[in-house]
Amino acid sequence: MKIETDTKLDFQNVLIRPKRTTLNSRSEVNLKRVFKFPHSKTQWEGIPIVAANMDTTGTFPVYDVLSTVSILTCLNKFIPLEEFKKRKWEANPNLFMVSTGISDSDFENLKKTLNTIDCNWICIDIANGYISSFVDFCVKVRTTFPDKIIIAGNVATREMVEELIVRGKVDIVKIGIGPGSACTTRLKTGVGMPQLSAIIECADAAHGVGGFIMGDGGITCPGDMAKAFGGGADFVMMGGQFAGHDENPGELIEIDNKKYKLFYGMSSDHAMKKHYGSMANYRGSEGRVLKVPYRGRLINTLNDYLAGLRSTCTYINAKCIKNIPKCTTFVIVSQQLNTHFC
Repeated sequence: MKIETDTKLDFQNVLIRPKRTTLNSRSEVNLKRVFKFPHSKTQWEGIPIVAANMDTTGTFPVYDVLSTVSILTCLNKFIPLEEFKKRKWEANPNLFMVSTGISDSDFENLKKTLNTIDCNWICIDIANGYISSFVDFCVKVRTTFPDKIIIAGNVATREMVEELIVRGKVDIVKIGIGPGSACTTRLKTGVGMPQLSAIIECADAAHGVGGFIMGDGGITCPGDMAKAFGGGADFVMMGGQFAGHDENPGELIEIDNKKYKLFYGMSSDHAMKKHYGSMANYRGSEGRVLKVPYRGRLINTLNDYLAGLRSTCTYINAKCIKNIPKCTTFVIVSQQLNTHFC
């Protein structure tokens, strides 16, 4: 048994310190970034925000909105191939990701999908990125698809980030064990890492070997997204904050004259029964079903987040999104907001 005594931080534990700025308007901030990836050698330009590959957010209607502003959608792995065939991907084919697990059947489905459609991104996604077969699967995908941009996760510590980039040949490592609003991994297992510290540690590791990271989970407001980028995240993935809109699947639920939509973790009992018929008896639910307040059109939430991120940049003199970590100083706080009238 070992104890680490240094403080680990989450988004609510810090604020970003303001500093003198030469930016006079949010309109001067460029949120797009150009990436050159270490293994695929592919170049991509866009706003490095990603809708999570949950079946309530990683959908074609969400993609249709986000792609208009060069934001990525990680499509969920349960979309049938026939549905892909119905789409016309000529417009913005580089703004969506195909997701896969690591089973043999997942690999066969991945090959069929990528032989059918034009997609530059693959997201290899499992809850526990520490199992030995995970890195082996990443190597197999890289060998089969040498030119694709490959994301893999989830992990939360530097040694696995380096392993995935160096041996697994992935371009981006997805960071986060248990920070999502619909995730109960920390409750059920006691395993996890505060998300901001995980991002800071893993970004340092990834950048040291020429790779990138994607912070996944824990975002509750635009300020949290800014802190994730400030901590060194190259991409930020969100699930719950993209849920509850007209474009998300599911009927509106009305309770006490308030409207909601369902949002649930992909390791929840609800998701397991929906996609596999039942929960295997050797595993337990590590997700929950939430009623997310109805938010109207997705573009309104999206614009609120982008405006907040631009405003962050004007407070710290970051002319572009790539410069946010260079301009960020975190201060540890005991309170962030005045909630007297809440």
